[in-house]
Amino acid sequence: MNNFAKSLVALWRELGLNQRVSLIVAAVAVIGGLIGVVLWSQRPDYQLLYARMNEKDAAAVISHLQTLNIKHQVTSGGSAVMVPSDQVYKLRMDLAAKGLPTGDGVGFEIFDKGQFGLSDFVQRTNYLRAIQGELARTITQLQGVRAARVMIVQPENRLLLTEQGVKPSASVFVDVGGTRLESEQVNAIRNLVANAVQGLLPDAVAVVDNRGHVLSDELKQDPALGTASSQMKYRQQVEDYLSRKIETMLAQVIGPGNAVVRVSAEIETEATTSTQEKYDPEGQVVRSQTISEDISNATEQRSGGGPAGVAANNPDKAAPDASARPTSLTEQNRKNRTTTYEINRTTTNVIRNPGTVRNLSAAVFIAQRPAAVAAVVAGAAPVAEPVAVKRTAEELNSLRQIVLNALGLKPVAGQSLDSLVSLQEVPFQVAERLPAQLEALRTENRWMGWFEASSRWGAVVIAVGVFFFFFRLLSKQKVEPVPVEVLSMPPDALGRALPNGGAGITPEMLNQLIRHKPANIGAALRDWVATPANKN
Repeated sequence: MNNFAKSLVALWRELGLNQRVSLIVAAVAVIGGLIGVVLWSQRPDYQLLYARMNEKDAAAVISHLQTLNIKHQVTSGGSAVMVPSDQVYKLRMDLAAKGLPTGDGVGFEIFDKGQFGLSDFVQRTNYLRAIQGELARTITQLQGVRAARVMIVQPENRLLLTEQGVKPSASVFVDVGGTRLESEQVNAIRNLVANAVQGLLPDAVAVVDNRGHVLSDELKQDPALGTASSQMKYRQQVEDYLSRKIETMLAQVIGPGNAVVRVSAEIETEATTSTQEKYDPEGQVVRSQTISEDISNATEQRSGGGPAGVAANNPDKAAPDASARPTSLTEQNRKNRTTTYEINRTTTNVIRNPGTVRNLSAAVFIAQRPAAVAAVVAGAAPVAEPVAVKRTAEELNSLRQIVLNALGLKPVAGQSLDSLVSLQEVPFQVAERLPAQLEALRTENRWMGWFEASSRWGAVVIAVGVFFFFFRLLSKQKVEPVPVEVLSMPPDALGRALPNGGAGITPEMLNQLIRHKPANIGAALRDWVATPANKN
C-alpha cells in the first residue's frame, strides 16, 4: 500500500501543469457525476395525486398531507399536487373518505346525510345547489375547460301566479385559460344545462369565459328573424352553404382551387298570412228541397124562380122541383217546390314565415387550364409565362347549366341564363406565384434539414472537439530525454547525473523508471543513434 502511494506521488510530481489541471477537472467531473447519480437515485418517484383543483380544495389536500408528514410537491400554479408513487392510491382513498377534493360546488352527496326538520325552502335550495354542482363537474370534463361554475335561476312556486312570463334561466362561467371554445362545445354546454332543468330553453343559457367574452350570443336563434343581425346571419349561412356546394362540385371537374363561386340570395324577412276563397258555380250541390201541394174543391147551387105575375103569389100552386135548380162546381189543385243549392267554395289559408328564398343569383370565376404547373412541381425550371388553354363556348355553357341545376334555378320565358349565373373564364394568379412559393418551400425545407442534421450530430461534434482539445494539451508536453550513458554509469556518477543527486539509485529503480516512462528511454535511444560517435 505504501509503495502504491509513493508511486502515485512520484507520478503526480512528474506531470506537468496542464496535465495536473486536466486530471483535477476530470476527477471533479467524475465525482460530481457520481454524486448526482446517487442523489437522483435516492430521490422519491413523485406521481400526480390530483390536478385542476381550486384553491380551497388544494389547501385542504395539502393540509391533510402535512398532518400525515408526507412529502409532496405543488405544481401547475398550485392546482396540482404530487406525492410519492407508492402512496398515491392509499392517499386517494383516504381523501375520498374525507370528501376531498369537493370539486366545483356540492353535488347530490348533499342528500347523503339525513337531515330532519328542514323547511321546504331549504330542501329546494339544496336541490338547486346539487344540480349546479353536478353540472359544473360535468362541464369541467370537456376538453379545454379548466373550471366551471353554473348559476340557475328558477321562478318561485306560488299558488297565485302574478307574472306568467317568468321562466327559468341559467348562466355558465368557464375558465378556458388562454384558449377559446368552439361553437360546438358552447352549444353542447347550453343544451346540457337546458336539458337538466325543467322548462329551461337553450337560448336562456348564457355562457361566459374567463376573458369576459359572451360565447352564447352567436348561437341564439331568432325564429321570427326580427332583428337585422339575425337576418344577415341567416342570409350569410344560406349564401355560404350554396357557394360551398357549387365549389366542391366544380372542384371535382376542373380541379381544386380553380373556381371561385359567390351566391347572392334574396331572403323574405316578413311574415305574411293570406286567405283565399274560391267559388265554383259548376260544382253546385243540392243542399235542401221543399215540396208543398194544395188541393181545394168548391160547389155552388142557385135556386130557380117561377114565372112573374100572379102565379108566383098563389100558394095553391105547387113549388118547382129542386133538382131542376142550376149547380156550380169549382176545384183547385196547387203544388209548390222550393230547392236550395250550395255552391262549391274553397278556402285557403297560407302562412309564410320569414326565411324563404325569393331569388338567387350566382357569379362564378373559372381558371383557365394551366399547362406548365406540372413541370414546375416536378422540379424543372419555372416557365416565365405559363401557357393557358381556353375552354370552348359549349364547355362554358355546360358548366353554367350544372350550376343552374345545382342551385335549382329555372329561367322563365324571356330570361337569359347570364342574368341568373354569370360564368367567366379568367387567368388566375396562382400559377404565376407558384414558382416563388415552391422556391420558398424548398429553401425552408433545406434549412429544416440542416437544423435537424445539426441537432442530431451536434453532440458528436462537441465530443470530438473535447477529445482534440485534451489531445492538444497532451501534445504540448515535451518529453525529457534521458542520456543513454546513464544506463552504464556507476552508481555514484548516476546519482550525480539524475535529479536529487541520485541518492539510493539501484537497477530496480531504473527498471521501474523504464516501465513508467518508456517514451523517455525511446527518445534517449533515438538521440543516441542520431548523434555521431566521437572520433578520438
